[in-house]
Amino acid sequence: MMNKTAHKIQILLVEDDPNLSMLLQDYLELMHFSTQLAHNGEEGLRMFKKGNFDLCILDVMLPKMDGFALSEAIRDKDPAIPIIFLTAKSLKEDRIKGFQLGCDDYITKPFSTEELNLRVKAILRRCARTPFNEHPDEEDHVQIGAFTFDTANMVLRSEHGDQTLTRKEAALLKLLYLNKNRLLTRDMALKTIWGESDYFIGRSMDVFITRLRKYLRDDPDVSIINVHGSGFRLEVKEQSPENSIP
Repeated sequence: MMNKTAHKIQILLVEDDPNLSMLLQDYLELMHFSTQLAHNGEEGLRMFKKGNFDLCILDVMLPKMDGFALSEAIRDKDPAIPIIFLTAKSLKEDRIKGFQLGCDDYITKPFSTEELNLRVKAILRRCARTPFNEHPDEEDHVQIGAFTFDTANMVLRSEHGDQTLTRKEAALLKLLYLNKNRLLTRDMALKTIWGESDYFIGRSMDVFITRLRKYLRDDPDVSIINVHGSGFRLEVKEQSPENSIP
């Protein structure tokens, strides 16, 4: 996203505190981000449906619709859009829930505007260099057992139908595919997709691994294996010539 010279980054900011919301909007505009402000979850969702945003910054404790519910509604419309949660809560369970919902970052109040700016720019850089862009010569469609993975559109296709993936699901599956039948270490996956490695993000990745297993379960020749203490391995059994259909 950051390399779109003709495109000014569009941010949806949803924050109910009037003083903090104005401060953040003014600062983000100063940093050359076009920022639209909503003061409750329902207003934020209406704005999102009408706009064309590159990133959402959502307070968790919002009137009418909280930030977690709002993020789910937003992801129903755009599974790939980056989301940052703002919250006064510091409970481990809240951070885990945020990452399980697929948020890209989680900032606990109070925080500095400079910290927010750095995190926004880091997320936009990560989104611009997902594993899809690191191998430009590869085909947009790759075969994983009985599945066809459309990496450009983040869709997993099979005879049972299409499964649209979120950005992180697609990035993780692509990284597993690039290391097919080999160990993908937890540290490499976390740093490549999330940009850092810690307990909370690690728990989030485990949730995404569980989701990918569910999507792939219709083919018994495809599995994601836990390698205890090390990482994961996408195992794809190659069909032998004698078992192939002429």
